[in-house]
Amino acid sequence: MDVSQIAQVTFTSADRVRDVIHNFNSDGFDPLRPKYAGGRPPKFDSEQRAAMKQIALARPTDHGLPFSTWSLTKLADYLVARGVVENIPHEGLRQLLRDEGVSFPSREDLRRPAPTLTTRPRRTGSWSSTRSPMAAGPPAPVTRRW
Repeated sequence: MDVSQIAQVTFTSADRVRDVIHNFNSDGFDPLRPKYAGGRPPKFDSEQRAAMKQIALARPTDHGLPFSTWSLTKLADYLVARGVVENIPHEGLRQLLRDEGVSFPSREDLRRPAPTLTTRPRRTGSWSSTRSPMAAGPPAPVTRRW
């Protein structure tokens, strides 16, 4: 294939194709391999992660706070105030705690009433009768006429 055909197939410019061909001719396959550095290093070390998990699993009243449950906002503010971390966004805290196996109920979960026998949906169809078949008494004896 010529350079213009390669550029058309790879959705790039002909100049870029020529540069790659020249690099390959001079250096072989090495310039073609991507050089991944493994991504961004972790922002928090294992000690900080353990401290965040320990605080999240404890009750706020155990730390002298006037509320009974953590929210991500309150927990993030407390972690910064205690000096565990310098700064942590709420979404980053949620993901970190999820990775550590800690989760908080969502606002929808807190608003939704707990299921009870009265709020359970009823079955529909032939089995939706509120009376059991035995409530009327034993079945009548079967008589056969031959």
